[in-house]
Amino acid sequence: LTECISARETKSHRLHYIYTHTHVHITASAFQFSSTHHLIHFSPDGLAAFRTFLKSEFSEENVEFWLACEDFKKTKSSTKIASKAQQIYSDFIRADAPKEINIDFHTKNDICQNISEPTLSCFDDAQRLIYSLMAKDSFPRFLRSEVYKELVKKHQDRNEKRWLPFL
Repeated sequence: LTECISARETKSHRLHYIYTHTHVHITASAFQFSSTHHLIHFSPDGLAAFRTFLKSEFSEENVEFWLACEDFKKTKSSTKIASKAQQIYSDFIRADAPKEINIDFHTKNDICQNISEPTLSCFDDAQRLIYSLMAKDSFPRFLRSEVYKELVKKHQDRNEKRWLPFL
């Protein structure tokens, strides 16, 4: 039988989920929220499943914004910084943006005032807010969802086949 064990490390506030199926151990390291590093680590399957779940809840813009900010932070060219910042602003921040994220007035106002001369950290406060929202709200619901259960089953089935030499 499948047993889900969740443990929360008090120091790093890292959520870690371990799935046990008979003698096969699967660690869903694809899903780790770390409040100390502000990173989400996803396997490709894990990210796809999380996005599918968020889409079903009409909140896919949160992970899209988070990923866009992560990509933005890796930008080297100053002209690309300006164009990517404008794109993120247009897609997620401005009023009536097609994928408008839910952030407080002060954070939005700070971004609006500084978007004409963007820096690689200009979206950090908004990204932290969205990260926190996903970590505290969306992600725990995702872990209880059918989408996640299907992903776990898929990984369990893959690992079971490894133990059978004829498959």
